[in-house]
Amino acid sequence: MKRIVLLIVAVLLVCLAGQALAQAPVTVPRIDLSIGQSKTPEDVSASLQIIFVLTVLSLAPSIIMLLTGFARIVIVLGFTRSALGTQQIPPNSILLGLALFLTAFTMAPVWQEVNTQALQPYLAHQISYETALERATLPVRAFMFKQTREADLELFVSMARMPRPNTRADIPTYVLVPAFIISELKTAFTMGFLIFIPFVVIDLVVATVLMSMGMMMMPPVLISLPCKIMLFVLINGWSLIAHSLVTSFH
Repeated sequence: MKRIVLLIVAVLLVCLAGQALAQAPVTVPRIDLSIGQSKTPEDVSASLQIIFVLTVLSLAPSIIMLLTGFARIVIVLGFTRSALGTQQIPPNSILLGLALFLTAFTMAPVWQEVNTQALQPYLAHQISYETALERATLPVRAFMFKQTREADLELFVSMARMPRPNTRADIPTYVLVPAFIISELKTAFTMGFLIFIPFVVIDLVVATVLMSMGMMMMPPVLISLPCKIMLFVLINGWSLIAHSLVTSFH
């Protein structure tokens, strides 16, 4: 009887809800996307700007990873986790988030210069689109030139078979970008090697002590891992890594 009563109540509630929805129709917004013939030059310019913005948004992840300090930061953080031997701790999402915010912190002066020199004058209709794009690339190119080694730059200039440039302005961006990426990878691997050294020493010391005590069946990682974590915490390792990464760009 209880089940029958509950079933009847449920049916009544469903019927009442259906009547309420029938009495109060739900309005759905209408979205209309249409493509028509442009009538003025301003329409053509606006269409081209929309296409350019969509293209930039689709390439935004690649721009963030390759034209900023993101690659160096995330590689060094990955080396740090590998040196600690903590497998997937911190998780990849934490390392990527930390690398993204450190990148934003490092690139803030460059982005502020782009905003003041290119974006704001363009939004105020003081300069044209071409002038804004040219001004926006100058701070980014200056940042990449500062972090790029001359040997890597000479390598790509020679592979491009272009005449020897006299100034930085003579080097095109398509030559500067791969040289910058190669330099970033070399810097990141150098920093990762320096981070590995003290942890490798701890592993060697622990393995030697265990062998001298005749405990050859015990895995050294059982002893070395807590020691490495304790040492990393005592020296405030994450702060040192973050400080080293930020100051390496200056």
